[in-house]
Amino acid sequence: MKSPAEKAPVEHRDSLVRGIVALLLSAFPAFESENFRRYFPGQVISMIGTWMQMVAQGWLVLEITGSAFDVGLAAAASTLPPLFLSLFGGVIVDRYPRRTILLWTQSTAMLLAFVLGLFAVTGTVTLWIILVLSFLLGCVNALNVPALQAFLSEIVKREHLASAIAMNSAIYNVSRVIGPALAGLLIASTGSGAAFLVNGFSFFAVLIALVSMKEMEKKPVNNISRNPLLEIRDGLSYAWKHPLIRTSIFSIAIISIFAWSYVTMLPVIAKKTFGMGASGMGYLYGISGVGSVVGTVLVSIYSRKVDRLVFIAGGSILFALALIGFTFTTRLPVALLFLFFGGFGLVAAVSTLSATIQGAVDDRFRGRVMSLYMMIFMGFMPIGNLQIGSLSEHFGTGIAIRFGCVVTIVAAVVLVVASRSLDKPQRVE
Repeated sequence: MKSPAEKAPVEHRDSLVRGIVALLLSAFPAFESENFRRYFPGQVISMIGTWMQMVAQGWLVLEITGSAFDVGLAAAASTLPPLFLSLFGGVIVDRYPRRTILLWTQSTAMLLAFVLGLFAVTGTVTLWIILVLSFLLGCVNALNVPALQAFLSEIVKREHLASAIAMNSAIYNVSRVIGPALAGLLIASTGSGAAFLVNGFSFFAVLIALVSMKEMEKKPVNNISRNPLLEIRDGLSYAWKHPLIRTSIFSIAIISIFAWSYVTMLPVIAKKTFGMGASGMGYLYGISGVGSVVGTVLVSIYSRKVDRLVFIAGGSILFALALIGFTFTTRLPVALLFLFFGGFGLVAAVSTLSATIQGAVDDRFRGRVMSLYMMIFMGFMPIGNLQIGSLSEHFGTGIAIRFGCVVTIVAAVVLVVASRSLDKPQRVE
């Protein structure tokens, strides 16, 4: 039997651990859910693989064609289908079990990654093969992304939903740090094909997480016999009549077209401005991802204490100013600093917009509204990718990025002027 003197250090250590756990749960309450604790690491691993594929694909296209426009075109091929299919995906998400949907979509995306990897490894890959497989992946994401967003409401309590959304954004951005760096190393050592194959294997993590989750409460099916077009109409009408959701979706449209598209030009900047190889390109993606992670964590911690307009408008302006600075420097350390603040500002704005919509939407319309949100966010990216690729080809990458930044600043100022609609309580039947 231990003496009181021997018990004291153990009790102090246990008390310290409990204090740390309590502090972490206070900042990130989504982790109180056991299903979310299983979801989180599986999704992190899968998203790391996804970012590896995104980076490797951009580099592979640049190697094949040497064209900045083709880099943007390949990125657009995967983001074009959500523009046309996401609304139908939202109807499916509101009708059927979301975990089942995710099992199918994740499995299909895994298969596409393996196919692209085999083409790349065997040296038979062409631009057209990349475009076709990217397009098919975009079709899968038209269903997968709204299902994933809506699924969060099933694995955490409603009061913890904002935290879960912020942590889901953190998953995306942690993977932006690790994935591009790993992709750069793999491309430099073994070629792009290895990155695609690794992405394929990474899907097993999220599939295992989904299968291992505890049984969740089954939600009622929404009008399964109705015409899907009528359900889409109802979802669009609900979103349009809800000023808070409508304003948030307009904001994300501007970000999708004029802000987020800078990511597709990083391979071009790495090679032509800084003379970097694949591994150096990974550092550019990675430091932007570090800033994004910091922005996401701060949003999770301070979302209840700070006006959301500070994160949305302030984050957008910070991003734009940082990216303008990035385009004017040829000194790598300064460029990395600008990319850090750019990632910080952009993701603070985007994650707050997502949390704003998720917190405002009625559960009956969650799948359709989130599909509309993702249709705008992902579906408008082809427009952004094509415009930045075209401007880069004709006027230079720096001018193309600066143009998008100016539009982003103007939109943020307009949002501040119209901010009263964001502060009023909304109720839409």
